[in-house]
Amino acid sequence: AVNCGALPRELAASLFFGHEKGAFTGADSAKTGYFDMAKGGTLFLDEIGEMDLNLQARILRVLQEKEITRVGGDRVFSIDVRVISASNKRLLQMVRRNLFREDLYYRLNVLSLEIPPLKERREDIPLLLEEFQTELHTNVQFTPQAVGFLQAYPWNGNVRELRNFAERVSYLGH
Repeated sequence: AVNCGALPRELAASLFFGHEKGAFTGADSAKTGYFDMAKGGTLFLDEIGEMDLNLQARILRVLQEKEITRVGGDRVFSIDVRVISASNKRLLQMVRRNLFREDLYYRLNVLSLEIPPLKERREDIPLLLEEFQTELHTNVQFTPQAVGFLQAYPWNGNVRELRNFAERVSYLGH
């Protein structure tokens, strides 16, 4: 899993494709990139809408050709990687505003799964709370009134906000 929004722009290509020794200042040895590490498996590109347009072009090329070249290198490496991407932004709207590459959008959009925000599926809140409690090793009980309040709350931060709430409650419940 790679959080595309947290990648330093200057290092992103090296992180994805790897680099050869001496490719840039500080490249004391060759290093494999995310595509190499995911060989034969899956690479999850989270928050792909945050990715730089130049890097998008390089990622598109990799997806089309199934090959990479390390930064500072001249050898081409074949890759066998499944790519899954996610975004909290509407990528098609970004395409229309020239903020996301159209060709990459359609290359990634083989199978699309849109998960509605939590405020549109309030019935999931009790199930998610139960899952978070298991994950956090806590057993705080919510009254039906509390669950009703939580289901009425807007959850603008979506599931992450609910998860943080569950964690806060678990700390206070100890």
